[in-house]
Amino acid sequence: MKTYRIVGVPEHFNFPFRLLAQRQPLKSEGITIEWTEESKGSGQMSKYLREGEVEMAILLTESFFKEVQDGNPILMAGFHVLSPLVWGIHVKPDLEAESISEIHNPHFLVSRMGSGSHLMAKVLAESAKWDSKSLTFEQIGNMDGAKEAFSKGNEGMFLWEKYTTAPEVKKHAMKRMGEVKSPWPCFVMVVSKKSLDEFPGIAQKVRDGIYSLIREVLAMEKVSQVLSEEYHLDQNDVDSWLVQTEWCQKPEISQSQMESIQDRLVHFDILDKKIPLGEFLLGDGISLRR
Repeated sequence: MKTYRIVGVPEHFNFPFRLLAQRQPLKSEGITIEWTEESKGSGQMSKYLREGEVEMAILLTESFFKEVQDGNPILMAGFHVLSPLVWGIHVKPDLEAESISEIHNPHFLVSRMGSGSHLMAKVLAESAKWDSKSLTFEQIGNMDGAKEAFSKGNEGMFLWEKYTTAPEVKKHAMKRMGEVKSPWPCFVMVVSKKSLDEFPGIAQKVRDGIYSLIREVLAMEKVSQVLSEEYHLDQNDVDSWLVQTEWCQKPEISQSQMESIQDRLVHFDILDKKIPLGEFLLGDGISLRR
């Protein structure tokens, strides 16, 4: 029995992957699916892919393209979530400032350099009209690292998915002073090139299996209750999240959309230049449309 290792953040977006690991649909082919959750985000998971510690990861779109540019031998197997990610802008609970307009020396707490929390700081900086060269960054690992920093009086800003941080905001471990949306679909399924030889055709089967499970989850009568209990979130928050979230349900890629995404990534200095489709897309089983 071989093990196909998949990693993603421990957030409600990835519930279908928990189900996939429970169902083990590839056992008849001699393959066990191992689902691991990593709280340090896309930067850490990209490292796992590069070093051969996993075969597949669910990465933020901006982090994926940044990794491809930096030479990580990975490919996009398909989208996972098509809607933007809503990032909460968090600070220590007793910070006197109530809005980002009152921030004059922008300092960011990030999980890792090159992570989504780092790259989205550039997006926020433009909307806030901050000089990107004036930004400073401090690596804190994950949400627990941010909470620890805030408890010690750190006045940095921490960008993280707003519903995941909602329990901490309600407990006054941090204060949310605004939101910023990623200007692109937020999550992609990513595979290492090395894994394609060891597990031929499996990335496509996993991707299509996830799309089938997504349709099943969306048809659940009490899906918000299930997600609330599974991830310890307020059910009203989950209801709001479901309204604004679009999971991908089929292996289809729009070439014009990929061009648009990369145009924006170049604009925000996340990419130096656009990358040809053939250099980052796992074409097998994907329907391309203009």
